[in-house]
Amino acid sequence: MLRGLFTTFKEMLTPKVTIQYPEQKRPVRERFKGRHELKRYDNGLEKCIGCALCAAACPSNAIFVESSENTDEERYSPGERYASTYEINMLRCIFCGFCEDACPTEAIVLEKDYELSYTDRAEAILTKDKLIVKVPAGGSPTPQKTEPGVFTRSVPQMKDPTD
Repeated sequence: MLRGLFTTFKEMLTPKVTIQYPEQKRPVRERFKGRHELKRYDNGLEKCIGCALCAAACPSNAIFVESSENTDEERYSPGERYASTYEINMLRCIFCGFCEDACPTEAIVLEKDYELSYTDRAEAILTKDKLIVKVPAGGSPTPQKTEPGVFTRSVPQMKDPTD
């Protein structure tokens, strides 16, 4: 019995490891894969060109992409097409990151947000409006009117990964 009391007293003196969750958030690891985001360019155009490679790479079939044609009067992305419908079913997603790896324009990115809770099944389907980031400062919202021939390349020049 004395050995048990000694163990209890010894543990009382060790520092606490509990984090008070809502007030303090635990930092995540460098390669943590959290909530998805659709990125934009600095000018406000969407990076997603509607190629649906992310949907093809998804092993759980959680992504649905439907593309439409861009025009110079109504331009959403620099390419010929843009994703008119982009949905991710978060109940199916396994956070593998294959969609992020398959995207040629780095449009879909798994960010660090881990606070994902849903009260019903319909709320767990993230649409394009919920996924796309806000227009950056100095950018214009989509759709934009552009001069003909300005955007001749849908996939930008890519750089080698650093990690």
